[in-house]
Amino acid sequence: MPSFPFSQALTANQLGFNPLSGWQFEYVPGTWVRGAVVQVLTRSTDVNTRLAITTGSQTIQERAPIQGGGTAGTTPSPLNTAPVTFMAAPGDRLKLAIDEVAGETPTVDGLVVIEPA
Repeated sequence: MPSFPFSQALTANQLGFNPLSGWQFEYVPGTWVRGAVVQVLTRSTDVNTRLAITTGSQTIQERAPIQGGGTAGTTPSPLNTAPVTFMAAPGDRLKLAIDEVAGETPTVDGLVVIEPA
């Protein structure tokens, strides 16, 4: 099951950061005929970051606050971070859009896990 951990220090007022851009599984493999189950966990060092999740033409999560209180560089786990879990069709593009909205420089840590359905 492919996974993609990431950690990124955002600049003040940075908009549209997509950590999955260029990842091997940014697009769900067409050979996974039943699609994929995707799990996204994100956490930030402050509460002024927002996350939107889309797959193909479907919006999974509108821009919403990311859980704050994380430690920079620490990968979140389901034990302390609520995952967003959804299905994606073969060939769909997975996109995360992370925005910083308070003029600060937080770090966002995350983990994306994708597996065949």
